[in-house]
Amino acid sequence: MSSSSPTLDHTHAPVLEALAEYHAAGRLGFSPPGHKQARGADPRVREVLGDAVFLGDVLASGGLDDRRTGNRILARAEELMADAVHAAHTFFTTCGSSLSVKAAMLAVASPHEPLLIGRDAHKSVVSGLILAGIRPIWVEPRWDPERHLAHPPSAEEFERAFAAHPDARGALVTSPTPYGACADLRALAEVCHRRGRPLIVDEAWGAHLPFHPALPSWAMDAGADICVTSIHKMGSGLEQGSVFHLSGDLIDPARLRSRADLLGTTSPSVLVYAGLDGWRRQMALRGRELLGRALDLASRVRAAIEEIPGLHVHGRADFCGPGLADDFDPLPVVIDVSGLGTTGYAVADWLRAHRRVDAHLSDHRRINTQLTHADDEATTELLLTALKDAAHHFTSTPPADREGPPRAVAVPPPAELRLPQGCLPRDAYFGPVEDVPVREAAGRIAAEMITPYPPGIPVALPGERLNEPVLRYLRTGVAAGMNLPDATDPQLRTVRVLARDAEPADA
Repeated sequence: MSSSSPTLDHTHAPVLEALAEYHAAGRLGFSPPGHKQARGADPRVREVLGDAVFLGDVLASGGLDDRRTGNRILARAEELMADAVHAAHTFFTTCGSSLSVKAAMLAVASPHEPLLIGRDAHKSVVSGLILAGIRPIWVEPRWDPERHLAHPPSAEEFERAFAAHPDARGALVTSPTPYGACADLRALAEVCHRRGRPLIVDEAWGAHLPFHPALPSWAMDAGADICVTSIHKMGSGLEQGSVFHLSGDLIDPARLRSRADLLGTTSPSVLVYAGLDGWRRQMALRGRELLGRALDLASRVRAAIEEIPGLHVHGRADFCGPGLADDFDPLPVVIDVSGLGTTGYAVADWLRAHRRVDAHLSDHRRINTQLTHADDEATTELLLTALKDAAHHFTSTPPADREGPPRAVAVPPPAELRLPQGCLPRDAYFGPVEDVPVREAAGRIAAEMITPYPPGIPVALPGERLNEPVLRYLRTGVAAGMNLPDATDPQLRTVRVLARDAEPADA
């Protein structure tokens, strides 16, 4: 658990305090944003959003701060965040961790240089490969063939990958996964540092980890060099609120800031900054108390769901052990619904349509009902009632009478799920392409990402050679309710592939 420095006062929130001073001073802006503190906003928009949104939407420099940012408002907020989580440097971004992880990758590897990456990476990592031309060396996740689920790669797998590719510039691992499975980050950091290489941790789902000792170890305390965190996922920040932290001396802070500046906006949202700043103060002052309450609540909710016929809550015994994950976060309450004779897609859709309950993610057999420090007995009682109603519906209604009869998803075994890399993701994505019928796509090199979302982990990447088991999985998944938002044809009637005359001769 992080503890704050005696030299920094975590009762302060520089961005929020500057906003209060901005309004108290009655500043009059002749600069963006054009709504001018809500005065110019459409009354119908103000009715829905409320004026507080517009009042917090202030120009960052030349508004919240002076034109030279002489008051160091953002810098002071970042220093407090770094101190709260034991990082040497922290950088705020308002474009989500999708930007943060790209900046981290670009700070470690240059075009055409190799980078070790767990193949269970988020689509934003693949986007970074496409933009930068970095050469991925894929490290296999630990596949659970019984539950059809991937866990973060082991330290031993990264060790083997470094041995085979000693020129790799560093390593990137996703931990926790959206399902709450965690890697042994200390062991991974040791593997990297023994070679003088940095470790990047995509910890988008781990904003809360530094603030309670019962939670898995977080990246900075485990010795990682860069950690990317989405404050909006498990914290109290607004959507798109992300931070990335830096520690150690393997990466120049100026280089990392420059890479972020290359990708980021010159018009950052002060609203998002304020959410990041306020969340840090909340956690520094009350994090252990709030998260302790959340963990107690999650324990009770898990036990109650386990009593519902047809439902099983994945726990440490399911996710951790030889060949599986190294640790486990209990707040993503992942429920196996296969005992109801249906899919996670169908259960998630039923909960939304009939009980106004939104699950975080769904797959061919699971839903994730994520809990945070914001939940309480009232919200979880509604969840439990909705889950009981869903279980009753699916067990008492014959499949033929259900809305959208469920169809089986043909999930391949791990050996067939992994596709060979035929060329760099960048070369396939920007190369000459054609759209072919899905039944003719086997053996062709994909020129697009095909990503079930959420959680956003691509099944097929640009540059990978497609096979029939993966295409069958995707086709049956779409028929069962899988969402493929980044495919050129989300219904997967066609697939975008590299033109045959552009395929590498040795692919």
